[in-house]
Amino acid sequence: MGEQRIGFIGVGLMGHGMARNIVAAGYALTVMAHRNRAPVEDLLARGAAEAGSPKAVAEASEIVFLCVTGSEQVLALVDGADGLAAAGGPRTIVDCSTSDPSVTTALAARLAAADITLLDAPLSRTPKDAWAGTLDVMIGGGDADVARVRPVIECFAQRIVHTGPVGTGHTMKLLNNFLSLGYAALYAEALMLGAKAGLTAETFHQVIGGGRMDCGFYQTFMQYVVGRDREAHKFTLRNALKDTSYLNAFAQAQNAANPMATAVRNAYALAIGRGRGDEFVPMLADVIADLNGLPPRR
Repeated sequence: MGEQRIGFIGVGLMGHGMARNIVAAGYALTVMAHRNRAPVEDLLARGAAEAGSPKAVAEASEIVFLCVTGSEQVLALVDGADGLAAAGGPRTIVDCSTSDPSVTTALAARLAAADITLLDAPLSRTPKDAWAGTLDVMIGGGDADVARVRPVIECFAQRIVHTGPVGTGHTMKLLNNFLSLGYAALYAEALMLGAKAGLTAETFHQVIGGGRMDCGFYQTFMQYVVGRDREAHKFTLRNALKDTSYLNAFAQAQNAANPMATAVRNAYALAIGRGRGDEFVPMLADVIADLNGLPPRR
């Protein structure tokens, strides 16, 4: 049984499974509701407690995990009279969101003055992996700080990579998402061009699947395109635009020329512009097909 008291804010698609595994390991867990109470009620039934504000979560916890959309939401939870920082230290905040690294490093410096340690520990894989406890985590922070939170992270992760100082976890996550979201944009365009030539998605999959260009991300993407499984990869196009926008802002701050990342971001901006932001990443194939006058797949 874990001895540390743990807080968790953001028990959504990913966070619900993560929090479930933490409480199942015997940790005293305090959670906070947002819009959907169903995950909170499930966690309460498993032995978690509930708090009504970020400050109250922090006061009940030595380590607080955040699994929200991005930097804007993290700052909203940290700051203010009822924010996490108002509880003071010593305590640790672990940001599992996909956040802007420049915001993360600035926030870590500000919180350190209040004896609060901020670590960035973004995630890779899917909500199914969160539930199974098989996520991949990349974590930025000092050696001793990472060692302190590692046993808790091991409740929901199969692989933990210490990337370096605070901020490097979020940087690595943006690079990871650039690759996966870039693949999605390539798949969507290739499928559209194939359809223009009379090649079905099934034929495309027969050639690419199992070959050198196959990978786990390709499989979940095509699980929707061919199998029409809407649950295959539940990551919204709106979040994809947010992450690729963070990457382009990072590149701009580095004075780096990044033509590929700019093109990838624009693929998701197109999807948002057509009102498809709440759909999932594999559905980009439908957006690109529609833009090119192809009939929808059934």
